[in-house]
Amino acid sequence: MSVQDLVIVGCGGHGREMFGIVDAVNRAGPAPAWRVVGFVDDDPSPANKERLDRLGAALLGAVNWLTGQSDPPAYVIGIGLPAYRRAVGWRIDAARPAAAPLVAATLIHPSATVGPDSRIGAGSVLFAGARVTTDVTLGRHVHINQNGVVGHDTTVADYGSVGPLAAVSGSCALDEAVLVGTTAAILQGRRVGAGATVGAGACVVRDVPPGAVVKGVPAR
Repeated sequence: MSVQDLVIVGCGGHGREMFGIVDAVNRAGPAPAWRVVGFVDDDPSPANKERLDRLGAALLGAVNWLTGQSDPPAYVIGIGLPAYRRAVGWRIDAARPAAAPLVAATLIHPSATVGPDSRIGAGSVLFAGARVTTDVTLGRHVHINQNGVVGHDTTVADYGSVGPLAAVSGSCALDEAVLVGTTAAILQGRRVGAGATVGAGACVVRDVPPGAVVKGVPAR
């Protein structure tokens, strides 16, 4: 298998976690799968620049560095908040002609698990310990963070995020750009509308309207 070049979009903590996932993937395989060319970021902080230096990773420039390449590498969006990730994803898509789109890499940490008949969209990332069971559909640029769980027959639409230790039960529907906070739980069969936020530690027992922010037990 040939090594593919990869650029990580965003050099904050979430993006640097992607760097760690790539390292874990490369270490687990018989041969490296990815070569991180570097990071792109429109407004990197001095602290994050220093952290990249410690990783031995290059800061290549702003996001338009990636979209301006004649032979661009694959990319993954290392931005935690779904709304911001979606805005950058749309910008990347719009910057390239439809006949020559950039390739969004799908990253699955070696300690994550994916059950049978599940589908993982382009650009999606499964962090260490993530659990995707059976007949799950993840859209594009979905992030299932450390030890997050997505149960059977559930759909997480484009740009969704399931936070660390959060649990989404079976037969749920998370619409576009939903954020499920750390340790939150969504009970069986619930729908969370587009752009909604489920606060950390919340328990969703009824459907959540689009754009709503809910928290508490039960979530309100």
